[in-house]
Amino acid sequence: MNFPVETLQQLLDSWGYLIVFGFVAIESTGIPFPGETMLIVAAVYAGLGSISILGVIVSAALGAIFGDSLGYWIGRKGGYPLLQKYGKYIFIDQPKMDWAKRYYHKHGDKTVFLGRFVAVLRAWSAFLAGVNQMPWPKFLLFNASGGIVWATTFGLLGFYLSNNIEFLHRLIQKLGIISVIILIILLGLVYITWKRRKDN
Repeated sequence: MNFPVETLQQLLDSWGYLIVFGFVAIESTGIPFPGETMLIVAAVYAGLGSISILGVIVSAALGAIFGDSLGYWIGRKGGYPLLQKYGKYIFIDQPKMDWAKRYYHKHGDKTVFLGRFVAVLRAWSAFLAGVNQMPWPKFLLFNASGGIVWATTFGLLGFYLSNNIEFLHRLIQKLGIISVIILIILLGLVYITWKRRKDN
């Protein structure tokens, strides 16, 4: 879902930090929503002196933690039973589910933390962690860490580049392309690992 930057600015003027929290939280539950875009727009606003960058970063980090936690519990309570019952219709059988569960128990920490920086994984890593029964304390630790580092990184990026909007826009576009490339590489590595273990 895309919002014009002007609309995001109007929402920021009306709702302030609450709208940053809300947009990031919605995206983090797994719903396509411009949470990261709102964070950067708010950070640019902070750079122009309209709001506090600390408030923007804290709002985004809390939104990420809250939204991911909600996505996790939706996946844990509802996703796994649904896949057990209907997964066969989308070519997900029990052996694949068992493998995914083992993967998350072994690599879930890295997936949750790094997923915050990759466009598609940002929306789905928490839900998948819940589906694959990743232990809650481990999830919470790496989810919170990833959310704080992500909010700080992109918040400060927008803040310090606020006087060069054109450069910032080009950088965001390149980061989006890089995120897609990283996602493809990660999916390829996951598939190769699964294939090797299946053949052995």
